Amino acid sequence: MDTVTASTLLSVIELLGYPNLRPLYERLGYRVQTEFAVRRAISSLRREKPTVIVADFYFQPDFRDRVSNLESLLASVQSNKEVKVLVLYEAAHQHALDRLRQRFRIDAALTLPADEARLEAMLAEWRA
Repeated sequence: MDTVTASTLLSVIELLGYPNLRPLYERLGYRVQTEFAVRRAISSLRREKPTVIVADFYFQPDFRDRVSNLESLLASVQSNKEVKVLVLYEAAHQHALDRLRQRFRIDAALTLPADEARLEAMLAEWRA
């Protein structure tokens, strides 16, 4: 696929607790960039503006000044409404995700394990 016309999907995987979704992303026509740390993902945002960010969310009660692993990443894309943000999360952490959504724009959130048909439909719509 021509990388000039391909939409980029930034996949931020810190937990590795779900199946590899890269084949799905590529089948939908996305050029996939994967980062395994939020800091590296933020750095990559300076080089390239993705169309979509798919990031895993985790909550740890011992975070002092943050709710989750994603605050810095979400702050980096808040002003760019063209970048869609999808968060994958454990249902047990819904309360923490709700707190995060009060402060940051998240376009969609899916519980793990992600419903691949729903994920595919959403990403196809965003790609159009």
